[in-house]
Amino acid sequence: MQEMKPLKIHGYLSCNEIEKHLEGVEYIMMAAPSLITDELPIHFTIILNTADVIPEEIKPLILEKFCHEHAITATSHVLSNVERIAFAMTTQETPMPKHIVDDAEARTIPWTLLHIIDFLGDSERFKEAKDGLSGWTYSYN
Repeated sequence: MQEMKPLKIHGYLSCNEIEKHLEGVEYIMMAAPSLITDELPIHFTIILNTADVIPEEIKPLILEKFCHEHAITATSHVLSNVERIAFAMTTQETPMPKHIVDDAEARTIPWTLLHIIDFLGDSERFKEAKDGLSGWTYSYN
């Protein structure tokens, strides 16, 4: 496996820039190597462009839909909740979403509330994540 350097963050979108940036975005899908288990080698984060509360009985159906569409074969450690998301400017074409967990960090950078589905899984379609790389893609409506 090739060693990759972390992306350098050049700054974050402001709250107004985040709002404009998310216009037309349906969801953002992120994939990274799992740090927990070899059986489920990919850490997935799906960021839905909504802060609406999703009923508990609907959450598993949304996850099932994404798993089917992306050939994700197994899941574990599922979090499905409205969370703080910031958008970092890097050398990549699109801003990198960042889940803000730490309250101190949330006080220092702009963020918005969005619904995330965060879980471990496996899929042959995400070979790069299995090889140690992280990435994200935007889906527009």
